[in-house]
Amino acid sequence: MALQAASLVYSAFVVPKEGKSSASLKESSLLGVSLSDHVKADFSSSTLKWKREFNQRVRTVRAQSMATATPAVNRASSDGKKTLTQGCCIVTGASSGLGLAAAKALAETGKWHVIMACRDFLKAERAAKSAGIAKENCTIMHLDLASLDSVRQFVETFRRSGRALDVLVCNAAVYLPTAKEPTFTAEGFELSVGTNHLGHFLLSRLLLEDMKKSDYPSKRLIIVGSITGNTNTLAGNVPPKANLGDLRGLAGGLEWAKQLSYD
Repeated sequence: MALQAASLVYSAFVVPKEGKSSASLKESSLLGVSLSDHVKADFSSSTLKWKREFNQRVRTVRAQSMATATPAVNRASSDGKKTLTQGCCIVTGASSGLGLAAAKALAETGKWHVIMACRDFLKAERAAKSAGIAKENCTIMHLDLASLDSVRQFVETFRRSGRALDVLVCNAAVYLPTAKEPTFTAEGFELSVGTNHLGHFLLSRLLLEDMKKSDYPSKRLIIVGSITGNTNTLAGNVPPKANLGDLRGLAGGLEWAKQLSYD
């Protein structure tokens, strides 16, 4: 509509060509109002200036129209491939092992910006530098999956960054097979259950809304499983075997949460 209105305004005037007298200006009107004689006399001298300003405005309107019609982050072309910007992938536990290898492989493509979500910020920083991950392709953010408050804070911080989320890789885990006594999270859950399962569950649940807004054609949530919990593998049979026992840790955490709600 803005372009059409501008075109109508422009067509209401007859612009004299160079070398011709302004007397050839035809009787014209704008929105039904006739131009007075003194306006006609002044018009020819300011026509070229007005035309330049008008063309500039048209270009501005066209640019604004295209910006409105096109998503602010236009990642998908007609063939379904990312074209304009990097994708964004969060990898938990990216300071070592499979998480670090995944972060390095994604960042090296240049097509992904990797959020390294780690409990130990300095360890992650050293790991990224040692692995040769370019700073422009990664961001290290603090995330302690053993604390549900930390999970919520991580999500809030990520959203303030303004980045869209295309892929979430839930990789972090703790494994304490030789511990004599169980340890617990701040919320009262057994540490392995709270970190490996409940922390990731809350993280995924909160970030699903962000992933739904992504226009990346292959957005996905990836849960990494460990062979240490699979008794069909050699690693899964190395004693003491990883298991959830009788779920006393889960029950204890739920009871703690119940008491907290009463308080």
